Amino acid sequence: MDMGLSEIQQMLKTSAQEFLSRECPPTLVREAEETPGGYSAELWRQMTALGWPGVPFPEQYGGTGGDFLDLAVLLEEMGRALAPTPFFATVVLGGLTVLDAGSARQKSDILPGVCAGTLTMTLALTEESAAYEPWGVAAAAVKDGADYVLNGVKLFVPDAAAANLLIVAARTASAVVAPEDRISLFLLPAGADGVEISRLNSIGDERSYEVRLNEVRLSASALLGGVNEGWPVVERALQRAVAGQCIEMLGGAAAVLEMTAEYVKQRTQFGRPVGSFQAIQHHLSEMATDVEGSRGIAYQAAWRLAQGQPARREASMAKAWVSQAYRRVCSTAHQCHGAIGFTKEHNLQLYTRRAKVQELSYGDLYRHKELAMAHLDAA
Repeated sequence: MDMGLSEIQQMLKTSAQEFLSRECPPTLVREAEETPGGYSAELWRQMTALGWPGVPFPEQYGGTGGDFLDLAVLLEEMGRALAPTPFFATVVLGGLTVLDAGSARQKSDILPGVCAGTLTMTLALTEESAAYEPWGVAAAAVKDGADYVLNGVKLFVPDAAAANLLIVAARTASAVVAPEDRISLFLLPAGADGVEISRLNSIGDERSYEVRLNEVRLSASALLGGVNEGWPVVERALQRAVAGQCIEMLGGAAAVLEMTAEYVKQRTQFGRPVGSFQAIQHHLSEMATDVEGSRGIAYQAAWRLAQGQPARREASMAKAWVSQAYRRVCSTAHQCHGAIGFTKEHNLQLYTRRAKVQELSYGDLYRHKELAMAHLDAA
């Protein structure tokens, strides 16, 4: 495994960092938190003009023919800038799932819009239990003639208000069948009759929504993959989501380290910069260790996905490590900043709040420790 970036990936990383530092300052992130949709439409337009949504998709659909590692380079810079766009939900959760399991017609109908940025997507999976397990899916899809009728409530759906199309997981078999064998996926237009979307409040002000399904009627052509064959698709989607989010957290942790290093150079006490104090230097070295450790383990999972290899163990190992590392980096940064780092006016709190949300998303660190150990035992 080569941990280095190719020349093209390094160029992509540099251009993305320059673009986001210019077009996505913290003021934009703060403004987006106050908007109803929770994202910047102008930033999204600019990103689609650069062709970023098409990076991991084949050229036949309007993409650039890249892989998950190319996508990871972008995700890291978006995590560094806290870019408020529906990119992750549309590309990682939505588009790549269609590419993985969609029919030829579904791919040709959906993916060109994803690559062009004219079609936004998300994945509606979790419910009241907040479990990323097949038994946590209670929403039901009942066959009615040639159609399916969906009822249920999906919670914590990212960017649902911005999505044109949702991938919804629902039960399509009786309880006598094993939970993983009774899940199907449906492509649901967000504006369909019976769909109600409302925002959920959280500490991170992230764009998370409740989606209510009340007698929503869909044709059989809305099935993504086979009937009762949706859970393996969900598992692969979750591997991509976990790995992608770890890359985003890596970008956020790196930004916090840079922010803190710059602050301790400028903040003076007893007539000299506080960065000259040995205790502060120890803090920064520990933060740097966490960031570089996160980089290695997160990119290992991304590399395996880019190679088309199973990454359940690597994704869980990355999630368990990076979640704790990002939390430690933010906590240590607050100690180095002192009181100012806890104020709403300082940018550090933007990262701290998101670190907590991302720590819990797609399974917390304890769940992923269990999964990683289980895969190690099976290896």
